[in-house]
Amino acid sequence: MLDFIYYPVSAILWLWHTAFAAVLGPASGIAWVLAVIFLVITLRAALFLPFMKQARTQAAMQRLQPRVKAIQKKYKDDPQRKNTELQQLFKDNGINPFASLVPLVAQIFVFVGLFHVLRSFDRTGTFDYLSFGRTATMTADQNAATANYLFGPTDVQSFLHADLFGAPLSATLAGAGELLSAVAIIALPLMLIAAVATHFTARAGLDRQTGSTQLPFMRSLTLWAFPATAVVGGALLPVAILLYFVTNNAWTLAQQHFVYRRLDAETATEAMPLVAEVNSAPKPGVKPKRQQR
Repeated sequence: MLDFIYYPVSAILWLWHTAFAAVLGPASGIAWVLAVIFLVITLRAALFLPFMKQARTQAAMQRLQPRVKAIQKKYKDDPQRKNTELQQLFKDNGINPFASLVPLVAQIFVFVGLFHVLRSFDRTGTFDYLSFGRTATMTADQNAATANYLFGPTDVQSFLHADLFGAPLSATLAGAGELLSAVAIIALPLMLIAAVATHFTARAGLDRQTGSTQLPFMRSLTLWAFPATAVVGGALLPVAILLYFVTNNAWTLAQQHFVYRRLDAETATEAMPLVAEVNSAPKPGVKPKRQQR
């Protein structure tokens, strides 16, 4: 049903793994780790311009909040006129509120695609509780001999045997069994890093929402409950998915810092002519000076 997502994600992952395997060897766990990391980098880099547009839209929406509230108050008894006035206000200022959803929807598709492709390396029923689209349950031998989208049987076997410092990339902390200590050494730091990055990303976003009417409960949920899910839910996720989360969250945090600094610089540049005009205006009661020819 979602093959239009699974195949492109699989193709990018395959290209990066092929490139790194050519240098490190096809059986290298590091080659798979780098392939997952660079898949995230590739897709997030492709989404940078939409994210920048989203950030500019949010900044413009923030500046228009006083006018939005004035329209809402003026036409509170006329919903149709209120919506018309708000749409005109956004149109006059070049704002498309729905455009800001593009990066979010794209990231959801990427996550679903990567999650399903990585999960589908093991179709023995181990991860049925993590299904994004059911796959037929196979025996271990059938699974090892069956291609996974663009990955052939050899690649499937390579992934299933790949590990990061002794922790299989396909293993979960909850189901590590005898490999619990090896998986915990890798999985726990990844879970904590993902949670910390999620917290600071949320904090940076909330701090820019000046005049926000967000309830304290929602702020606490965003700052603490969502990051906590990275720790609690991380125990059920394969190590390869945890690598995705850490890379994606780290990218988001760094990108957010860069974009906000750039927006602040643009705002300061736009405000300079207005400040200069105010400073050059004559004070009340003072006769303006004429330029001599």
